Amino acid sequence: MGAISILLMLFAGIGFAGLAIGMGKLVSTKRRNPVKGEAYECGLPTEGTSWGQFNVGYYLFSLSFLIFDVEMVFLYPWAVTLKEVGVPALVEIIFFMLFLFMGLLYAFKKKALQWK
Repeated sequence: MGAISILLMLFAGIGFAGLAIGMGKLVSTKRRNPVKGEAYECGLPTEGTSWGQFNVGYYLFSLSFLIFDVEMVFLYPWAVTLKEVGVPALVEIIFFMLFLFMGLLYAFKKKALQWK
């Protein structure tokens, strides 16, 4: 179960990905037309250029969501194994939550969570 099994899994993964890409290229149609290259948004035809600038607030809002979503991913296993891990893990999770709360306060101060 050493390095040989890791290499075998690596080659199997690369082979499977290569096979999937190859089959997609083999089976797909090759017809190109201008409509196929347009961006599709709710069935409405594109007006103007497809390059648009977004407000940085949307980016900050999504990063804040991602941070707190990852927090929930870390909190669930901690809550399940709380009795086994004991008091040191409780202290660590309190520091973790305090650190994220400070980030939330910073986001409020910078008004990153206000939808404009």
